[in-house]
Amino acid sequence: MTLINKVIINKQTAKKPIWIMRQAGRYLPEFREIRKRNKDFIKLCLNEKLSTEITLQPLKRFDLDAAIIFSDILMVPHGLNQKVEFKKGFGPILDEIRINEMSTLNEEKFTKKLSPIYKILSLVKSNSVTKNKNIIGFIGAPWTLLVYMINKQSPKLKLKNNFLNDIATNKKILSLLDKFLKIHIKNQIKHGANIIQIFDSWAGLLSEKELKDYVYDPTIKLVEYTKSLNVPVICFPRNIKNYKKFCEIVRPDVISIDYNIDPNLIVKDIKIPVQGGMNPEILLSDKETLKKEAKRYMDIFKDHPYIFNLGHGVLPETNPDMMNYLIKTVKDY
Repeated sequence: MTLINKVIINKQTAKKPIWIMRQAGRYLPEFREIRKRNKDFIKLCLNEKLSTEITLQPLKRFDLDAAIIFSDILMVPHGLNQKVEFKKGFGPILDEIRINEMSTLNEEKFTKKLSPIYKILSLVKSNSVTKNKNIIGFIGAPWTLLVYMINKQSPKLKLKNNFLNDIATNKKILSLLDKFLKIHIKNQIKHGANIIQIFDSWAGLLSEKELKDYVYDPTIKLVEYTKSLNVPVICFPRNIKNYKKFCEIVRPDVISIDYNIDPNLIVKDIKIPVQGGMNPEILLSDKETLKKEAKRYMDIFKDHPYIFNLGHGVLPETNPDMMNYLIKTVKDY
């Protein structure tokens, strides 16, 4: 049994496994070399050879406990024929959403369009570097994907006014997403993913009363579906105000926390395994500060099933040596 599975399934507390969100990518010089020659991000995600190589890069460098496939949550809108492109310094730009066309799409066409992702998972799983490690597949939560699909860009820059007014359209899109996210989960598991993480990057945009329709209900369906396939599911509802309530309602196997929440509250309130929390900016400081902050999380969760991770993805300006130091600190704890 892998170290992460011991934490999730056996609730063991003695050893703390570590993997890092966005561990494959932009802070690694070997990734930047590939990226320089491959400007189209979506094409790169669908390049079987290169995406497999990128997924494995951090595992060749560091003593991590899992590989997370190099992909993107917006591959699902791409699979639904909504054009997605990434503009340097701006982020994702999505084209018009054509709901009627999406409604006629079947599982076979969707699977075919995203088939390179599933091949990449098979290649990662069969590589000796991932022996005794978990392979993490992932999806964007329905709410976060709805935000991107309707807003057509990151809400960090600007969120459309009256976003929640068109209830009928929102419901239609959420229903489509439920269907195709389940297909995407199933296909990832079939090809080697043995954990699924659900990223709800924009959960924090909603008020308490809006959470039921847009976060809790749609996420519960995906959590239950993943569990029915005998694979553990991690939820990361970033910047949600009440993690305790989320866990009680959605019931994931693991809750991943952001860096704005006090970990002391989490350890007191939450019974299930916890992941993450540390601010990625700590990796931009010095080794002494990094060790102190990593140790603070480890001390807080000493007697709780805990997977070490950050409270968001690793920043592009992170020095790989600092990443190595963090992993050693966690392993030596």
